Amino acid sequence: MRLRAQWQRLQLRHTLTAVAALVLVPALGLLLWPRSQAAGLGRLLSQAQLMQSFAAGGTSRPLPALWRQRLGDQAPGLWARQQGIWWQFWGAHGDSGAYLVMPAVSLSGLNRARLPQQPLLVDDLAVIAADALSRQWLAERLRTVSRPQRGLEQRCLEQLRRPQVVVWNPAGLGVLAGPVAPLLQRLQQGCLSLDMRGDALALNGEAAAGSGVLGPPPPSGPDLVNRALPPGQLLELSGPSLEMLLQGLLGRQLVREPLASRYGITEPQLALMRRLPFVLRLRALPRGPFVAGLTLELAPPQRDRAAWLRLLAGLREPLLQHGLQEPPARLEATSPRLGAGLTQASRWTRADGQVVGGWFESRPPGTTDGSRLVLFLGPQPEASAGTAATTALRLRARPADLAALGLWPSGFPQLVRTAPSLELLASDGATQPISRLTGRLSLSRSR
Repeated sequence: MRLRAQWQRLQLRHTLTAVAALVLVPALGLLLWPRSQAAGLGRLLSQAQLMQSFAAGGTSRPLPALWRQRLGDQAPGLWARQQGIWWQFWGAHGDSGAYLVMPAVSLSGLNRARLPQQPLLVDDLAVIAADALSRQWLAERLRTVSRPQRGLEQRCLEQLRRPQVVVWNPAGLGVLAGPVAPLLQRLQQGCLSLDMRGDALALNGEAAAGSGVLGPPPPSGPDLVNRALPPGQLLELSGPSLEMLLQGLLGRQLVREPLASRYGITEPQLALMRRLPFVLRLRALPRGPFVAGLTLELAPPQRDRAAWLRLLAGLREPLLQHGLQEPPARLEATSPRLGAGLTQASRWTRADGQVVGGWFESRPPGTTDGSRLVLFLGPQPEASAGTAATTALRLRARPADLAALGLWPSGFPQLVRTAPSLELLASDGATQPISRLTGRLSLSRSR
């Protein structure tokens, strides 16, 4: 009896030890190596051209329209008890509409038979599509094993696990920016976090000129300009190298071929432009046939003056062949001249006398670093305001005013299209593969 009791106690001790090991070892593993939440995000992001994360707030936030569209009459109750983060994304198939994504556990106890579409489970996430065809398309795409995200993609994926983040790829940027997407070649893929500060959204993130770019996060760049545009000015885009604009445009044969065949602008002429700092401005025109005028300011070095004169002279015959006219230059003491008296400024008009473009040289007041070559479309602008030396791509714009004139891409969210002002700075884009993005989207006209 005594031996049997000892044996039973020994068995119990070993049993308790085994149970403790079975319970405590996994628990310790979870503490040391916690399982990543939203494990399905990586698979979904690989199929998305644009993805956003949002904070759920139950009754403290209004019911999003996408929830009502995808969940029907069950949306209010589900939203009221929703916590944490939810997402929406648009797939590579542009006609699929937005997908609603939430943790699969959120649907516990829900009568799924009453949903307009059955959820598609992707690891620990539930995805609700706009229709059965969109659901089938996504399910088929997810059967293909995608490569894991690395570098910039991995950092953007981690950002998506927090609220108020947007991630895009080249296709997504094309949808947002429309015809001006080629001008944003340095920002083809990236992510931004949005932080409400007073009456403005602070923007922070990073972007690169292509997909799958590896490399560490870029260092912090210069501060925002943080000043309003002058009255009447709609947009200002400046950078350390015109290559930032030409890279995307010249990647299209539709642009390269006419430049070469009609205007004689080939690689030697383009090389003159690529390395120049630039300022691109758009100004409102309250009167006349144009709603806005465009100027491009460059500062060619003295050693390139002869080459620039040949380039501009070569434009004369093609412009005449297009039916434009070049009125005799006014011989005034203050008439802008390009290069120490070598040539007069040039203005081009239609048959009715309306000025449609041209170029002139101007020295900004208070500067000693040389004159600027100003090329313009529309009526001739005032003298140059100067090109500040910069190592970053800077954008300042009035989205609401541009949208009212039909000049702001319609693909951007309404929040952006109705904003009084936007500032965005992409630092280190000229020398590093990845740019640091900082910005400010003002939501009131206090500035």
